[in-house]
Amino acid sequence: MSMNHEPVRNEYLDQVREQQQRLEVDLKARKAVMPMAQAAQMAPRAARALAAPPREIPGNAVDVRITGFWRWKTVVVPPNAYVVHTRRGHAQPLHIGLGVSFRFNPATDSFLVVPGAMQTILINAHSICRELQGLLVQGYVQWIIEDFATAYKKLDFTDAEDPMRVVNVQLREQAEAAIKDKVATMSIDAVLSDKQPIIEELTARLRHVAEGGGGGDKGLGLRIVTVQIKEAVVSSGRLWESLQKPFRAERERVARLATLETEDAITHRELEVEQQRERTRLETNSELAMLRGRKEAEAYDRDQAERLRRQQREEEDARKLAVDRQQSALQGAELEKARLAVEADVAKQKQEAEAAQRKREALAAIELQDLQRTAANRQKQVELEQLESRERILNGLSSANLQARMVELLPSIAEKMPQPQELRSVTIGGGAGAQEGQALTTLVAQMMALVGAMKPEGEPAAPDKAERREA
Repeated sequence: MSMNHEPVRNEYLDQVREQQQRLEVDLKARKAVMPMAQAAQMAPRAARALAAPPREIPGNAVDVRITGFWRWKTVVVPPNAYVVHTRRGHAQPLHIGLGVSFRFNPATDSFLVVPGAMQTILINAHSICRELQGLLVQGYVQWIIEDFATAYKKLDFTDAEDPMRVVNVQLREQAEAAIKDKVATMSIDAVLSDKQPIIEELTARLRHVAEGGGGGDKGLGLRIVTVQIKEAVVSSGRLWESLQKPFRAERERVARLATLETEDAITHRELEVEQQRERTRLETNSELAMLRGRKEAEAYDRDQAERLRRQQREEEDARKLAVDRQQSALQGAELEKARLAVEADVAKQKQEAEAAQRKREALAAIELQDLQRTAANRQKQVELEQLESRERILNGLSSANLQARMVELLPSIAEKMPQPQELRSVTIGGGAGAQEGQALTTLVAQMMALVGAMKPEGEPAAPDKAERREA
């Protein structure tokens, strides 16, 4: 039985062929070709270019200005560009250097302008390591022109669009070849882990080519600034996963062990924390109980001390109150005694004042009585004097006048006399003397006796009048 096997496609070989074709295209300089018809038409236009402004060379990567007209032109080169100026009939260049401007005759002269800035070449080297596994090594190389007099003779700067393109392609191919040679002697682990051997090998080869081997050999007139390897990638995805599996498994094992250790430590720590928490809780409860008992004892002692203090304070206050009351009583007794003494003094003074007042009143009454007596005495004296005067007058009257007056007064006397309860008889005029004066006296005495007889019983007779009657 026959088995049909489909041919296995070699992807690496296809990549190599594709890169080879692209390299052949890149190594060909793209030069600006001027058609013959266009050259024939430029002669009549030269006359019109007399007053034309400066223009730039089309297709050149350097900003070069050409001024003037026909054979009297000037090429202005920027300061960061190298230029070489040659003329027909001269073996050596007329001008060469960095940023050199010059007179230019299109009929006999030619010039080449190259950028002087640092160039960077990106490298993608598809390599095979010692284990016959495909690797993609990515890096970059930076270089500059160090000796332009040597470089323009050995390198192709004639590309119209990018004078550095062909040189960059050549250096990139040399760099990729050096990387492939070095990677072929290294294991895949060494390539992925340590890129320094590749950098050293690549730097050494490129500097040998670009800068020369020393002595009179100046190489290409270039200088390698730096060489760096950015990345190394395994071309096969399955191989990349296989390479990662041990590390991932180891990392997973370490992570799992770390997780288990962490969980164990966490569990152990949780138990310790729980025990510590329970111990702390019990100690706290015990301390709280002790503190509570101490606080209760302190509170009880404080209450008892407060109660005793209050009792002592109350007893002291009671003693002070009793002393104050006793002192108040003593003070009250003294005040009462003083008050009684004051009242006694006041009463004494009042009595003395009353006695003095009564004395004054008595003296006033006596004085008033004396005055009244004096007034009465004066009145009586006046009356007596009047009576004496009247009696003198009466004594000086005649009996006839007296009798006539008595007769006149009898009706009024009779009206005033009370109703008689008894009858008394009085004889008037029976005992008259021979003299008229005695007769008058006798008449008056008889009249007084008559008046006394008319008075009610019990009223004493006036002594003076009685004495007078007796007289």
